Amino acid sequence: MFYYLIRNSFAYFFKVFYLLNFDGLENLPLQGPYIICANHTSWFDPPLVGSLPLKERKIYFMAKEELFKIFPLGFILKKLEAFPVKRNIADRKAIRRALQVLSAGGILGLFPEGTRMRTGELGKPHHGAALIALKSKKPVLPIAIKWPPRIFQPVKINIGPLIYFEEGGKIKGEVLEKISLQIMAEIKKLL
Repeated sequence: MFYYLIRNSFAYFFKVFYLLNFDGLENLPLQGPYIICANHTSWFDPPLVGSLPLKERKIYFMAKEELFKIFPLGFILKKLEAFPVKRNIADRKAIRRALQVLSAGGILGLFPEGTRMRTGELGKPHHGAALIALKSKKPVLPIAIKWPPRIFQPVKINIGPLIYFEEGGKIKGEVLEKISLQIMAEIKKLL
């Protein structure tokens, strides 16, 4: 209930203060598990992705653990069923939680760059999205968000087709790097 109240509030906010310009809505699956990977340039990126027209489905966001220490933001994130990830290390607990979300048929939301890129350019991706995609054998849905310089102008949300990965054998560093760069290349195409 709380999730949908927050989602609907943000959806209304975006409709009032920005013109939402979607491209590729036909690529947005309404069922089945997948991983949403989007670029990250604004504090508003997570609520914007969370406001996608997914009927009654939730997006379970992976968010940097520092956000959970800020009151009341941490409380709200927990109520939204987001979960923390420690950055710059292999956070096994966060990866296990992500895999649980996907195995239960849910949608996982994350930002491969791991932080906001204030320049508007794409940053170097962390390997978490690639690792989760390979371990879960679930597809990635790339999304590119382009914010306008001012309110009351269109926000462009471009949604690409699902990307499936068929890497066999042991998951090694070079494989993770290749998949991570492929995810970012798909996001870049959408910008």
